[in-house]
Amino acid sequence: MQVQVRGRRSAGWWITFGVIAFGTLFFAIGAIVGGVSISFVTDAERAEGTVVYLEWQGGQVSSSSKSRQSSGPTAHPVVEFTPAGGEPTTFRSSMGSNPPAYDEGERVDVLYRADDPEDAKIDGFVSLWLIPLVFCGIGLLIAGIGTAIAIATRRRSRLTRGGSGTAVPSVG
Repeated sequence: MQVQVRGRRSAGWWITFGVIAFGTLFFAIGAIVGGVSISFVTDAERAEGTVVYLEWQGGQVSSSSKSRQSSGPTAHPVVEFTPAGGEPTTFRSSMGSNPPAYDEGERVDVLYRADDPEDAKIDGFVSLWLIPLVFCGIGLLIAGIGTAIAIATRRRSRLTRGGSGTAVPSVG
């Protein structure tokens, strides 16, 4: 005779499935953003630019009932470059940091679209690959944990049922 509590087992299965699905979604978002970066890099023109100034953003203080923490401002480099056969163009990098990753006056390599020079990025690891790698890494970690839990649960349920074909009462 085999006794099972179906509600608890079913709920555990849905939670495990949800964890795996969430991790897979994170990985897919990272892969899509990475594909966009690859497409941008392969189609982009190159130019040399100069960081003309740092635009500081943020620095708000958030408070909660348990703790109070502040997030300092981040410096976003504003870069000027001249596209091939065009006028000098300025853009603000979407990636900011504290301490600043770049100094005013620093020379940087710029990638831009020939048909839209204002769609430009600094040719650097952080601005091109950090977000895809973070999303893919978190996605793999979460999906891997969910998969490991699913495998362990399945093995445990097989052992609980018994390998000899005889029915063993199980609780849980």
